[in-house]
Amino acid sequence: MAHLENLVLCRESQVSTLQSLFGERHHFSFPSIFIYGHTASGKTYVTQTLLKTLELPHVFVNCVECFTLRLLLEQILNKLNHLSSSEDACPTHITCETFNDFVRLFKQVTKAESLKDQTVYIVLDKAEYLRDMEANLLPGFLRLQELTDRNVTVILLSEIVWEKFRPNTGCFEPFVLYFPDYSIGNLQKILSHDHPPEYSADFYAAYINILLGVFYTVCRDLKELRHLAVLNFPKYCEPVVKGEASERDTRKLWRNVEPHLKKAMQTVYLREISSSQWEKIQKDDTDPGQLKGLSAYTHVELPYYSKFILIAAYLASYNPARTDKRFFLKHHGKIKKTNFLKKHEKTSNHLLGPKPFPLDRLLAILYSIVDSRVAATANIFSQGSPQNMSPNPQKQIDNVFTLKNILL
Repeated sequence: MAHLENLVLCRESQVSTLQSLFGERHHFSFPSIFIYGHTASGKTYVTQTLLKTLELPHVFVNCVECFTLRLLLEQILNKLNHLSSSEDACPTHITCETFNDFVRLFKQVTKAESLKDQTVYIVLDKAEYLRDMEANLLPGFLRLQELTDRNVTVILLSEIVWEKFRPNTGCFEPFVLYFPDYSIGNLQKILSHDHPPEYSADFYAAYINILLGVFYTVCRDLKELRHLAVLNFPKYCEPVVKGEASERDTRKLWRNVEPHLKKAMQTVYLREISSSQWEKIQKDDTDPGQLKGLSAYTHVELPYYSKFILIAAYLASYNPARTDKRFFLKHHGKIKKTNFLKKHEKTSNHLLGPKPFPLDRLLAILYSIVDSRVAATANIFSQGSPQNMSPNPQKQIDNVFTLKNILL
């Protein structure tokens, strides 16, 4: 257990809950477990580490890679078949078309001696993609233990809440476990744990404290922060390597790394250049905007859904609410033109300025202009939260007019 605590930091409560659910190897575990939380909150890492450390038979499948029913079912069965077969034997490839065939083949595969008298775990990462597959797939996985009469537990990992999964016809309710976001203290502890062996832990912890002071307000993704920590650490310890400062001279170390952290602020989440190109920028002290392929301040490529959210906000602020049915529905019926020829509406809406609109209307327009199905994740809702809105009304108006120029 001490080894497990060193591997999984700041997730003691979740690990304890999962261990209680797993129980003994020969005990029947909970039929299905639903784990959800924001991106980079440790869901996948904790689950994989726990299953590997306890040496429990398990199959891990990513639903993004297995985007069809056949690929998903065959991947699970073939991985299980590989677990049950000996190292010398070459397992045959199993084909599976339907979920009924999957139940039958699953019973055959789990008859092996290596899988008897112990719980088999099936972990489905990015489980929100199951909603786009056959309607019987999700309820079937939730009741797999009952359907197969085998000691099996299905673990679903997702970024969205269980209420967005529950079918209208009802289904077996899984055990729901939430992974909250890491606090700044948790991030400090986790990132400090990665300190290089040639430097003291206190020296690296001081560097992480500076890094979080700069980036925590704009980035709380553990993976991105870890990437930034690795990229900028050579510049932080450069005065120590040259003998110009000691490890305790934090002020001089800060002055040396401050301009490089400011440059890194331009590339948070973008990843338009490689780590080697970033190191070249730091060595040459060049402006990142001058490097080919890197966005400057005047041109920033937004994430995919952020573009559509911005367009939806523009449309909602300049078009009356009663025109939404006309613009965004295919079969809106006949609308008399006289309804739109009122005297006070002859003035262009662009001259009158943007109008306020409710969040529900923004999301409704967003869902209609995006071709694919939009999952209601925390990433979508956080971009429309009040914390991300400018407190300056004039600045909001300027942003909308900027978007107008882009669209026109």
